Amino acid sequence: MTVTRRRRALAALGGVLAAGAGLGLGELTAALAGGTSPVVGVGTQLIDLAPGPAKDWAVKNLGTADKPILVGTVLLAVAVFALLAGAIGASISRVAVVMTVVLGLLAILAAATGRTLADNHFVQVLPGIITLLVATAGMILVLRALGLSPFGGGRGRKLPAAEGSTSTNPARGAGSATTAGGSTSATTAGSSTSATTAGGSTFETTAGGSNSATTVGGSTSTNPAGGAGSANTGEGAGRPEGSAFSGKPHASAVATAASADGGAVVAEGNEVGEREAEAPVGFDRRRFLATTMALGVAGVGGLAVSRVLPEGVSEATRRGIRIPTPASRAQAVPAGVMSEIPGVSRFVTSNPSFYRVDTLLTVPKVDPRNWELRIHGLVDRELRLNFADLLGRRLIERDITLTCVSNEVGGPYVGNARWIGVPIAEILREAGVRDGADAVKSTSVDGLTIGTPLKALTDGRDAIFAVGMNGEPLPFEHGFPVRMVVPGLYGYVSATKWIVDFEVTKFSDFSAYWTDRGWSVEAPIKTSSRIDVPKGFARIKAGPAVAAGVAWAQHRGIAKVEVQVDDGDWQPATLAAEDTIDTWRQWTFRWNATPGNHRLTVRATDGDGQVQTTDRAAPRPNGSSGLHNTVVMVE
Repeated sequence: MTVTRRRRALAALGGVLAAGAGLGLGELTAALAGGTSPVVGVGTQLIDLAPGPAKDWAVKNLGTADKPILVGTVLLAVAVFALLAGAIGASISRVAVVMTVVLGLLAILAAATGRTLADNHFVQVLPGIITLLVATAGMILVLRALGLSPFGGGRGRKLPAAEGSTSTNPARGAGSATTAGGSTSATTAGSSTSATTAGGSTFETTAGGSNSATTVGGSTSTNPAGGAGSANTGEGAGRPEGSAFSGKPHASAVATAASADGGAVVAEGNEVGEREAEAPVGFDRRRFLATTMALGVAGVGGLAVSRVLPEGVSEATRRGIRIPTPASRAQAVPAGVMSEIPGVSRFVTSNPSFYRVDTLLTVPKVDPRNWELRIHGLVDRELRLNFADLLGRRLIERDITLTCVSNEVGGPYVGNARWIGVPIAEILREAGVRDGADAVKSTSVDGLTIGTPLKALTDGRDAIFAVGMNGEPLPFEHGFPVRMVVPGLYGYVSATKWIVDFEVTKFSDFSAYWTDRGWSVEAPIKTSSRIDVPKGFARIKAGPAVAAGVAWAQHRGIAKVEVQVDDGDWQPATLAAEDTIDTWRQWTFRWNATPGNHRLTVRATDGDGQVQTTDRAAPRPNGSSGLHNTVVMVE
């Protein structure tokens, strides 16, 4: 490997480690101070700036893996950028520093302009500042260890002469001398003479047709070498480390000395010279190793410690909260709401299984002791409610099915749970809604906004500020300590998690996060159905067979489900018992399967008599539509 290639490789490695140290300590700062993590800040900006089709593709194809994949992509991009910066720095060191500064500034800019959980602007950008300072300092230290000066043109630094030696090296026609201990060496170009004394011996070199003489312990040997003199000193000679006369000749130099009995010996040190020839000029191996090891420890250590530090409130604190008994309990679930067919979705979706679709790379862990909800805007009285205030109000318990607008036909982003919360309509009556208001803008702790029709919160449906889910306080992933739950609306216009602000307003006076990105202002849930069993391309035996699944049309209910085999007539499925019109409903269809491939298609009719449309539509801009089908192979 040439000197240039080796230096570039080492500089590239150092660049990656410098960036890693900056990110690691930036993550640690975010964990300690509560600011925006550099990686999360950049990732959140990418989410917010990504075009709609890219978001849709990620949700459809990556599911809940979209977040770790995005974080991994950001880290990979940073590593590649830092590697390039270091490699370029091997030739133009100043550029490497500038590139590293740009990387840090991007982290600061992403934090300063993006959504955040930080309490103030300084804390918001502090992790980015730490990332900038550490990464830049690390890059400078790496370059200096390689003998490069970022502020001196990027040239290799000169090695100092060994202690006790002096060296002068004029370019042409001038003499040079080196002394080490008590020896003296003089070299002149052209017609000059070089002499070294070692313990009383003399060594001469004359360039340009001159001879080279070596005296060891009183004996002398002359060695002309291609018209130029080469020399090595014997016993007693001083050898300054790194000097041209150190006793470690270059691999191309062969020094011959005469022994007392006239025998010739070849000087040792050729292999060492080869290694020195490969090292970059001015390369300080020990300094480089110490620098890169320190950067690696800082990066890995900072990241590791940031992961073990508690983030906000603990799980024990969440579980320790006691939700008061609701004043209005949910009705007992009727017998027969759950199908006995294996593989059908359970009537109640467990908390760990409940779908999660949001834009946050890290889950907020809000301390309920510091949480507050502000109700303001077009109201007669502004209200500020803390968590204790909310728990002290009248609570209701309801079974409600939620659906994400990103759900494809037959998709998984729908779930049913038992929720406990305070009726939103009661809060609005207390605040006093003014004439002209037609919307509510709710805001999450990270600054995401959602617009909800005011009518859907006051028309008698069980819209609530939820504090409990399936018999326990809300899980962190689902909005702890408080979130909105509104039956009959897709989540992007109603289900604000980690809510902190509730403004009564007009649709004409604001635009929300998702409507800014091409989604409809209002989005009632469409009548939908899904086949859970059999799965696509399942193999079943000929004869009596069964298909089963779920259907939903929240706040309208499901009145009928039908199944079509191939292109045959629509046949009624058997409906499970209905809990409420705000929950999904299970269905079962029994048929006689004949050998061959068959397509099963399902459709539902809601409580208003609306038959599920056959028109196929993507989720954007207000929910998917079309009929779900599956193909089975009958043997």
